[in-house]
Amino acid sequence: MNQEIEKKTDGKNAKLKKNNPSVDLSEKGMKDGRPISIDRRLFMKFTSFDQCENIEAVTGVLSKEQVEGALYLDANNPNGIGLISLSEDPDYFVKELRDIYNSPPFSSMVHKDEFDMLGRTYSIGYEPNLEETLFEKPRHKVLNPEYSWAVWYPLQRSKAFYVLPEAKQRQILAEHGSIGKRYGFAGLAADVRLACHGLDKNDNDFIIGLLGPNLFPLSAVVQEMRKTEQTSQFLDNLGPFFVGKVAWQNTLDG
Repeated sequence: MNQEIEKKTDGKNAKLKKNNPSVDLSEKGMKDGRPISIDRRLFMKFTSFDQCENIEAVTGVLSKEQVEGALYLDANNPNGIGLISLSEDPDYFVKELRDIYNSPPFSSMVHKDEFDMLGRTYSIGYEPNLEETLFEKPRHKVLNPEYSWAVWYPLQRSKAFYVLPEAKQRQILAEHGSIGKRYGFAGLAADVRLACHGLDKNDNDFIIGLLGPNLFPLSAVVQEMRKTEQTSQFLDNLGPFFVGKVAWQNTLDG
């Protein structure tokens, strides 16, 4: 009798499993012709403040609390700052970092919520080294002391883009990506791309960080990309743009 019940239960569970396949959320790659995956990614949060009267006090707290990230002086606001913080665990942003922002000197500043951005690194599916793609390269770009200027902004793709044939999507993205590669190979600009679907109040899809030793090339790459098919026809919104110069950088790896 018990065996019959067990058989029925096993059969029912197998049917449920078949009708409800598991969800694989891991990041995918390809190495030596074989698929690889890793179920980890790096989160980044950008936060901006106004009425910063003592930048040394800010950098002192960030260093003491071992915040991993970079602090920028707002080029368009004489009292403004922006902080990009990094963590593999998103709980960090609502625990440790939240406590820091609710304590001096941040608690006396004005939070500029129009610049709030929260995103995650992601893979496309062909990368041979996922640790490098998801962690090492993004960290190196944000924390590279040679990249003293930064432009951070969100973008929202047109929903029409997502119903295009995949081949057409790849063609559009390739045109866009080739411009970024040219600037990268020339040492003029590096980019950090983060997915932010469902992570902000404005329904943005991605967060872009343009980083480099000088400001002009960062503006130039944005200007050149205006002519691409993606920007001209398949973007519903771009910005706001935070423009800043590095005042402090820190990595937990030393």
